[in-house]
Amino acid sequence: MPDLSNVKALVFDVFGTVVDWRSSLIADFTAWSAKRGVSGDWAGLVDAWRQAYKPSMDEVRKNPAAGFKMLDMLHRASLEKLVAQFGIKGLNDDDLDYMTKGWHRLKPWPDVVAGLTRLKTKFIIGTLSNGNVGLLTRMAKNAGLPWDLVMSAELFEHYKPDREAYLGAARLLNLPPEGVMLVAAHNDDLRAARSFGLKTGFVPRPTEYGPLQKKDFKADVEWDVMGADFGEIADRLGC
Repeated sequence: MPDLSNVKALVFDVFGTVVDWRSSLIADFTAWSAKRGVSGDWAGLVDAWRQAYKPSMDEVRKNPAAGFKMLDMLHRASLEKLVAQFGIKGLNDDDLDYMTKGWHRLKPWPDVVAGLTRLKTKFIIGTLSNGNVGLLTRMAKNAGLPWDLVMSAELFEHYKPDREAYLGAARLLNLPPEGVMLVAAHNDDLRAARSFGLKTGFVPRPTEYGPLQKKDFKADVEWDVMGADFGEIADRLGC
């Protein structure tokens, strides 16, 4: 393992790395719709919703003159299109608001809270997510995530993988890039972080996309720290 003695803060990708968005949303909507008297292909909708995630952010990234739009807004716009595509009837504005805020209620993977609690004893821990601040704050409250701080693309008005997000996090922490480690389940996120000087930690989440998972089953390269879960990351970082 490389020398990581200068690392003072760990920042975490959230969707997929910290929380199980797919299972959380499917379970949430299945239970809610049964009470609401609405039917739909919730697994199909959730998968399609996530597939719209990157294109919606890329549209913002490619058109900076149009202004930054936070993720809640992008999620809502994508949802409105998908509800129509999936033929889900009888939803009002409150229903669409409830569904959009499903991303605020996501559940963590089983190893996360205990692992973060250990890592917090030695490092500053926080998010570095494309989720907006309100979303991430409510998620932490709902899920018991013990962050020291919440950092979002919203603060920098740049979505990952823009350099402004990674270097902005280091700047807000008053640390050089090499003093910050990004922990993520996504090789492309780590590749971008490394290119801007951050240290890197990889945790695989091979069931993140369910049957649609096509990549990130393992590390593509030798990242600075790798572990099967947050507990192993804590072990390797001496927590």
